[in-house]
Amino acid sequence: MYAVETDKLSKVYHSGLKAVDEVSIKLENGEIFGFLGPNGAGKSTTIMILTTLLKPTSGKAFVAGFDVATQAKSVRQNIGYVQQDSTIDEYLTGRENLELQARLNHIPKDIRTKRIDEILGIIELSDRQNEAAVTYSGGMRKRLDIGGGLLNMPKVLFLDEPTLGLDIQTRYKIWEYIKKIHDEFEMSIFLTTHYMEEADKLCNNISIIDNGKIKITDSPKALKNALGNEIVIFEINSEIKLEQLVSEIKKLATVKDVSTNGSIITVFTTSGDQLIPQIFQQASSLEIKIESISLTKPTLDDVFLSHTGRALREDEGKYDKKKMRERMRRIRA
Repeated sequence: MYAVETDKLSKVYHSGLKAVDEVSIKLENGEIFGFLGPNGAGKSTTIMILTTLLKPTSGKAFVAGFDVATQAKSVRQNIGYVQQDSTIDEYLTGRENLELQARLNHIPKDIRTKRIDEILGIIELSDRQNEAAVTYSGGMRKRLDIGGGLLNMPKVLFLDEPTLGLDIQTRYKIWEYIKKIHDEFEMSIFLTTHYMEEADKLCNNISIIDNGKIKITDSPKALKNALGNEIVIFEINSEIKLEQLVSEIKKLATVKDVSTNGSIITVFTTSGDQLIPQIFQQASSLEIKIESISLTKPTLDDVFLSHTGRALREDEGKYDKKKMRERMRRIRA
């Protein structure tokens, strides 16, 4: 039995938009699984189906062994869910927020206090538990959100863009808490993100989703290795003979893949040192001038580029504080 399993899962909205298109994934028990893609790729729709907040149009989905469509109550009893936007009440203290969520989760009174004490210790907010959440930093609020998702000690914890909008130092700190939770509870974690470094640091396996479809699934290491050991990126002075140059480069023995973005060419190779002189030779024969060239190691950003044909920019995920405040007002109302 898998922690999460979907088979040709699809969601079509009334507008006709197919947000999730026959998605099939398997999350092993105790695994951190990354679901990567840009905004609008289908990540949040998938996670809302898996947490029983949306019904699928077709296909099957099981969480902790329960069918999300026919056994929704059992699914909810076995999961924790931390949304993109903070759901804490900033006018309550940290402890009061956890008390409220514990009651909403029907956690028995006789274990509630001890459970909250444990969670506050895990997220390192024991010393600030009696202060209003409005005084907390963004990272502290996110830790409190994650603490709320742990209250029922779930078998599967869903984290939807857990570090969206946080500065890089705070983001790294949240990664430490996620690792700590995973190691301490051996919990299965389903993580959606568009931060490639986040997935690389945390996840055992990842799926890349774009336009509702799964492009590839594997471990971060295997995905990077599949591209080759190195990447050569170079820029030419004209796009007139670009296609001809790319065609010749693809024939070279060490080349695994080639992608283009205007006059910039990215080549995935098993040997950059061997390839670079050959690139200059091919360009020279076509009377093409190379303006600049560099040699790097592949990253998950390069994997995404290879499988989707475009880069995944972090600025797609700029945090909308106004949206968060409006959502908080709706929650309190």
